[in-house]
Amino acid sequence: MKTEVQINDQIAHVRRNDDGSWANPHLLQTHATETANLAAGFAAKFSSTAWGKVLGLAHDAGKARNEWQTYLKQTSGYDEEAHLEGKRGKIPHAIHGAKLVEETLGKGIGRILAYCIAGHHAGLPDGSSAEGAGQASLLFQLDRMKDCKEFLASFTTLIKAAAPKTPPRIFEDNTDLSLWIRMLYSCLVDADFLDTEAYMDLDKATERGGYCSVQELLERYRKFSAELDYTARNTKVNQIRRIVRDQCIKAAEQSQGIFSLSVPTGGGKTLSSLGFALNHAMKHNMDRVIYVIPYMSIVEQNANVFRSVLGADQVVEHHSSLDEDSMTVKSRLAAENWDAPIIVTTSVQFFETLFAAKSSRCRKLHNMVNCVVVLDEVQLVPIQFLYPILETMQLLVDHYQVSFVLSTATQPAFGEHTMGESKFKGLKNITEIIGNIDEVKTLYNSLKRVTVEIPEELSTPSPWDVIASELKQHDQVLCIVSDRKSCRELYHLMPQGTYHLSALMCGRHRSAIIETIKAKLARQEPVRVISTQLVEAGVDMDFPVVYRAMAGLDSIAQAAGRCNREGRLPEPGRVVVFNPPRKPPIGLLRKATDTTRGIFAMKPADILDYDLYTQYFKELYGKANSLDSKDIIPLLKPDKGELIIAFRTAAERFRMIDDSMQKPIVVRWDGSSDLIERLRHEGPSRMMMRKLQRYTVNIYNHDFNVMLQRGSLEEVHPHIFALTSEIEYSKDFGLIIEPILYDPEEMIL
Repeated sequence: MKTEVQINDQIAHVRRNDDGSWANPHLLQTHATETANLAAGFAAKFSSTAWGKVLGLAHDAGKARNEWQTYLKQTSGYDEEAHLEGKRGKIPHAIHGAKLVEETLGKGIGRILAYCIAGHHAGLPDGSSAEGAGQASLLFQLDRMKDCKEFLASFTTLIKAAAPKTPPRIFEDNTDLSLWIRMLYSCLVDADFLDTEAYMDLDKATERGGYCSVQELLERYRKFSAELDYTARNTKVNQIRRIVRDQCIKAAEQSQGIFSLSVPTGGGKTLSSLGFALNHAMKHNMDRVIYVIPYMSIVEQNANVFRSVLGADQVVEHHSSLDEDSMTVKSRLAAENWDAPIIVTTSVQFFETLFAAKSSRCRKLHNMVNCVVVLDEVQLVPIQFLYPILETMQLLVDHYQVSFVLSTATQPAFGEHTMGESKFKGLKNITEIIGNIDEVKTLYNSLKRVTVEIPEELSTPSPWDVIASELKQHDQVLCIVSDRKSCRELYHLMPQGTYHLSALMCGRHRSAIIETIKAKLARQEPVRVISTQLVEAGVDMDFPVVYRAMAGLDSIAQAAGRCNREGRLPEPGRVVVFNPPRKPPIGLLRKATDTTRGIFAMKPADILDYDLYTQYFKELYGKANSLDSKDIIPLLKPDKGELIIAFRTAAERFRMIDDSMQKPIVVRWDGSSDLIERLRHEGPSRMMMRKLQRYTVNIYNHDFNVMLQRGSLEEVHPHIFALTSEIEYSKDFGLIIEPILYDPEEMIL
């Protein structure tokens, strides 16, 4: 017998007080109303207020069923008189709300809402099972769900009253609609998390907010800049940096859109781009600035710079996967939603969020709306995903009030252009902050501080012992190689006291080594460094001599930026390109190296000429097997009939770091053992997870399994593994894994 459910007495969540007594329950009607208000406010930023509201009202409608209410009371113990009859699993509720909105509002508006509601815990589903989603697909679940209208009649009334009439605009014939649905989903998920957190963990909820306004941050930036101008030496390089900063502040007055910041290495892009971002955000009343950086070493460095300028409590540094996959309530609530004014994150976090399906990743997506995004070292955007990334960036600019800054010394060819017989579908209307092409070239010529030597035989390799012998002749020298195995092989041939840098060292360790190296350079002490490419883009080192293994032209130019960076040498710094014993792995790295060799064979007058970058990137894009290698765009482009979108499959395919190949572990180094023990006994908190990020290292699954079997790793919290002791972590070169079976270093962040 079906009975109408009245929601005013239904319960959404229960919890115990500190003394063990039951707190007043979180009523379903209260939770629905508060979540609706939050989601509506988030969605208002992209003209979708009504859509956010109805999602909040309907998302937990399935909890109003008698079956679910009984389940909650029994499994929680809240109903002391209830008794479990045998072991019972979880009782679903999300799909009931999804079924209800589609029944009530039809397969147009209702289907859009159903995607978000059905996935608000488990993640956005695929529309159908055509891509292998099987029984998890939305249509499969909806088709097998009983009629919901009658036994959720009270919610039906609420949904009809709040329902939107039409979408906010006409969508483009691409991934426009799917991005909008993910934005709505993000609004719902974050609103649900925040309202649940306010009830379940008020102390955690009070940790949020309290940040300065953009205006206050801009005032701090201006004060810092004034003090810097007063104290900095009046060198030619510093004069040019001030010119670049002034150009950035002037350009910030322009309308929102896509900007490029083409400045040679050492030209002060970090502080100048921050000046642009804050002034641009102030001009257009934007919410925040997001810095997207490819390598962990630059994330740590730039985050510290921003903290020194703006204040330590104003910058959120988010780059670990530690808080993404743990399914406990506390760790889900600890996940970042990017609500701070300054976010510093990795390319992996940012771009995977744009295509994510999991609730923990998607919750921050709506906080990208109405903000400035600075893509630092933008040439490192992964080529195999270039088309979906550029299409999504353009949609964010056109419909979500986002301004992008493409910041690099080696500007990629991201604008629309012809590529052989086809057209490169790039970004529209890119505005160069520095000015026209002649002004950019003038800037590059004024900052030339090195000479680049290339091998006479472009394909003849040099043995490591020969390279080591040359390096030993220099008191201060940096050598950059393309993989961590080469890094260790060369390092072991060097004299004692040589420094090693690779991604097998945790972030805190790398930062400490980098600071030691900088201090030695400043004191003019001998210092030799063997490193992977994690130092070549943006790390502020200044060596008189730099060696670089043959690689892509952009990598060589970036490596040159670590040489005579401050322009203090009486003669140009020396950059030596050599052919290493080991070829790059087959794929884009080898194609990039071969493209560079082809350019070098033409004997250009200047290896670092600005025009060569455009030529190099156009050739490289043309050699790529595909600029959408996983067919992300077809998966996210809806069909014309059933509104089928493969959200989950697209998210699984869009992996800049393949989760199936590697796992993060927490190492024991420099006090991290205390944090690990706290995690074991107290569980995760927002601040603890941030601190643990600095002690993580990504390792391949094979190495993970070997270390786990020999007792080197332990699961200190669900899905979080740590070293059992400090024995297998070296103060010289980080995590000890024998043997090292894999070469690819370029995607280890």
